[in-house]
Amino acid sequence: MKFLTGLLAAVLLIASMGASHAVVRIADDRGGRIGTYVDRYQDLRQSGDTVIIDGLCASACTIVLGAIPRDRICVTSHATLGFHAAWDFGANGRAVTNSEATQMLYAMYPSQVKRWINQRGGLTPHMLFLRGKQLQAMYKPCYLDAQASTNRPLRRALPQAEELESARGQLLR
Repeated sequence: MKFLTGLLAAVLLIASMGASHAVVRIADDRGGRIGTYVDRYQDLRQSGDTVIIDGLCASACTIVLGAIPRDRICVTSHATLGFHAAWDFGANGRAVTNSEATQMLYAMYPSQVKRWINQRGGLTPHMLFLRGKQLQAMYKPCYLDAQASTNRPLRRALPQAEELESARGQLLR
């Protein structure tokens, strides 16, 4: 009988391990080209991974809010989102607002983020920062808040295998 109980427990443990997903941590991401982030987050959306925002996620990085389901995003107390109008380099090398890209970017955001942006004058060349209680009212808190903040920020699309296993282990505790 003890053997069957142990075997059943092992089968359930293995089955639950297969169903778990990895964690991707975003911190110190100042953004970049919109297309790069759309591609990155489309892959991330399909992976089923959870996203921890634990530091700055600005500019094109904020596309994560529209690309990943809200229930798969959490924020730490260090999370800060930075929003601004999209821009291109003009003929003289200066930044020029790209209205079409700005509208596309804005359309990707969830309604509560759009409301917050509108209440502050919309997307302009000036950065708007969403953080603290306002951000935590929109997204669930990360239960790994203290531990997540001590890890080194990632600057790549997805973590290495050993980081995924470490994060998975932390979630299962």
